[in-house]
Amino acid sequence: MFATPRIETRRLILRPLALSDAAAIQRHFNNWNVIKTLATVVPWPYPDDGAETFIKRELDKIAAGEESYQWVLVLRAGDGEAIGNINFRPRADGRKGNRGFWLAEPYWNQGLMTEAIAAVNDFAFLTLDLDHFHVCNAPSNVGSRRVKQKTGAEFVGFVELPHHNGESRAEKWKVTRETWLRDRPAT
Repeated sequence: MFATPRIETRRLILRPLALSDAAAIQRHFNNWNVIKTLATVVPWPYPDDGAETFIKRELDKIAAGEESYQWVLVLRAGDGEAIGNINFRPRADGRKGNRGFWLAEPYWNQGLMTEAIAAVNDFAFLTLDLDHFHVCNAPSNVGSRRVKQKTGAEFVGFVELPHHNGESRAEKWKVTRETWLRDRPAT
């Protein structure tokens, strides 16, 4: 079984997803501004049990041996409540790429996701020893694109992937070990 490690950054704790996170995820994720640029595999309207269903499904996959790392983001100076999620499937071979994330709207534009993704990139390249992985975002998701640009991703083209806002393609990015280790910010 693959265990999601606890990772600490300057302002955040990335800890493994737990069923006890369902209420916070339901509250923060059930927001059109968060969901509109996500792929249509995410249900909308978001069901009342959406977070609990998501968490159980992901934890079951991990328990069954799928290499999947699921973190919730928690402010170090906060109350322990989940304010976002990063999933990383290093061996996945799908159109959506290997990593996805979302952050609760009150925490946007503070550099928190960039900080978290830098830590996940370190995990991918320094712990898992990966050579590269792919990530995607809706073209209109400027914040997601900026996180990718700040964390060493290189734009490689477009893939077909329908999003809730009506976009039918996604930007595809490649993150390589060589580029990340060369350009990563000092910690």
